[in-house]
Amino acid sequence: MKLTYYGHSCIGIQTGDAQLLFDPFISGNPLAKAIDMEKIPATHVLLSHGHGDHVADAQAILKRTGAMLVSNAEICSWYEAKGIKHATPMNIGGEADLGSFRVRLTVAQHSSTMPDGGSGGDPCGFVIRTGEGNIHHAGDTGLMLDMQLLKRYSLRFACLPIGDNYTMGYADAVEAARYMGVNTVVGMHYNTFPAITIDIEAAKTAFAAANINLLLPAIGETIEP
Repeated sequence: MKLTYYGHSCIGIQTGDAQLLFDPFISGNPLAKAIDMEKIPATHVLLSHGHGDHVADAQAILKRTGAMLVSNAEICSWYEAKGIKHATPMNIGGEADLGSFRVRLTVAQHSSTMPDGGSGGDPCGFVIRTGEGNIHHAGDTGLMLDMQLLKRYSLRFACLPIGDNYTMGYADAVEAARYMGVNTVVGMHYNTFPAITIDIEAAKTAFAAANINLLLPAIGETIEP
């Protein structure tokens, strides 16, 4: 399994013959200006909620790649009206078998509005179950007790927001990792804007004190967590 960080909450996961792309926000992110969006692979595009900093480049990538959209029913309907027909509409607690992986939508405590003001339905996170291990992309969320339910998936790692202000900060993300029973966290949703700029060394110290491995790959970097 390989993970590529494209900045903010945009993460690519290669597992088997699937190329999963979460929350594509590249063109509007000044920190990701070196990323060539035309070269980002995707067989599936997974959208956690409707905010522009998570869906800005979804339509372009979906049309270029022919990837399947995976999201809640409202977001899938919104994109269907824009000509995106290849989709798997889901809702919280549901699970779908997509061949080389299974996906389950999980609760996220946040808000969700599409860029045009339309309904983005309920925000969510994703549990991805693969032959190489199970992973979690939390989307945008605050800390919540529901995260304890994710222990049953024996997660290989979790992608968690750490930027605070709009989501949980790194201290709450440490607690979230404890709830989930994960030893490795990929940090996301930080440093893109002034409101979510954090002290990187303080974040590393907080995770190290809890004996949890915090991975902060550079934008464009590919790792094998």
